[in-house]
Amino acid sequence: MNKRFTIKSVVATAPCRLTVTFGDEVTMDIDLSVIVAQNKTLLPLCDSELFQKAKIGEFGYELVWNDDLSLSGDNLRAEAVEQCGGISHERIWNWMHRNRLTLDTASEALGISRRMLAYYRNGEKPIPKHIWLACLGFERYNGLNESLKRLAV
Repeated sequence: MNKRFTIKSVVATAPCRLTVTFGDEVTMDIDLSVIVAQNKTLLPLCDSELFQKAKIGEFGYELVWNDDLSLSGDNLRAEAVEQCGGISHERIWNWMHRNRLTLDTASEALGISRRMLAYYRNGEKPIPKHIWLACLGFERYNGLNESLKRLAV
């Protein structure tokens, strides 16, 4: 597992707010209020007494509140990156999935090496804004082409 996604320490600082230190020694504040509100299974975390019980899972890959409630380190890191104005690795995963792209086809579409795309996708390197904009442009361009093909039929 990527060190960036393992959890070294956690402190519940306020209702639905955490300060998490990850395996690469980066400490990030994370507001989970939107995620909790959007997911029925996480609604019990609105209880501040339960939320304060956040602890690191057995192998350091997740935060655990009880037997039914946990969040993985990669999802927490992605949320923290997004809240800081960055672009999380999950966006690349979702973009590739939506467009049915492999590492080879996606790297070719973006004009970057397969290895660099793998770094971005796996969260090993931060995603530059121009790469994300290229992903959006690819999606828009291909969507227009598909629409034009349907109109031509």
